[in-house]
Amino acid sequence: MQEIEELKKEIGEIGEIEKRLDEIEELAKIIENKKDEKEIEREIREIGEIIEKLEFKTLFSDEYDRNDAIVTIMSGAGGVDAQDWSEMLLRMYLKWSEKNNFKARLLDETRGQEAGIKSATLEISGAFAYGYLKSEAGVHRLVRLSPFNADNLRQTSFALVEVMPVIAEIKEVKINPQDLRVDVYRSSGAGGQSVNTTDSAVRITHLPTGVVVSCQNERSQLQNKEQAMKILRAKLHKKYLEDLEIEKMKLRGEQPSAEWGSQIRSYVIHPYKMVKDHRTKYETAGAESVLEGNLNEFMESYLKYLKK
Repeated sequence: MQEIEELKKEIGEIGEIEKRLDEIEELAKIIENKKDEKEIEREIREIGEIIEKLEFKTLFSDEYDRNDAIVTIMSGAGGVDAQDWSEMLLRMYLKWSEKNNFKARLLDETRGQEAGIKSATLEISGAFAYGYLKSEAGVHRLVRLSPFNADNLRQTSFALVEVMPVIAEIKEVKINPQDLRVDVYRSSGAGGQSVNTTDSAVRITHLPTGVVVSCQNERSQLQNKEQAMKILRAKLHKKYLEDLEIEKMKLRGEQPSAEWGSQIRSYVIHPYKMVKDHRTKYETAGAESVLEGNLNEFMESYLKYLKK
């Protein structure tokens, strides 16, 4: 019996060796068909990049991740510095869109009297635009030497970024045309030869909720109204989700806060250089690079943070 068992073991080992030899032979055939080692390395690298991109796409699993996005930037505490900071953020998102082949369109903008912007609204279009940009929603804090202070003192400024998916129709909220007040006025922004000379800008107020949206950067009143309705749908959807969360908090016995809350990200330019996301703890010393639109590492770390 022992001899039979030993024989079976040897036969099994021979079979395993033959299997390994077949694998080596198959690999040798693949290598023979290649021109050189550099080509093999290049193909392995390309396959690795494809796998990495596919793995990254699995992070986009929320309902609206594939949708276009509406980004609104509003200056907060910090006076003129905060308005200038808001314009820096606007430029950062425009740069990010350009670098990543997204189409960005400025829908509305309110300029500050001295410098910067009080608010601006962008539509950013492309595959997974909202999935990428949802990481940016929240308060952004800047620390720097103020260019607007005669003594060049250190200044902390804040801006709020809202990110909403573009939604064709809101299942949970029905918009009754009778609940809308539509006002038209003359555009104050830069535009074509007629954009500042006609009442083309549109402001829409949703009376039941008090939500107000506006658009003034399109050439015609009709186009501005269409874009304003797009923003309104996104804002009403956001409000619906926020109200839902408040109700859940009340049921859990928590007290919802009406404040902006703590910042999601800090950008320090003085006395040292650093950008840090306070949710994911990801940080970099390349503050200038981030402000030039290189945000993908922050976005990827946030998506991974959501999946924990």
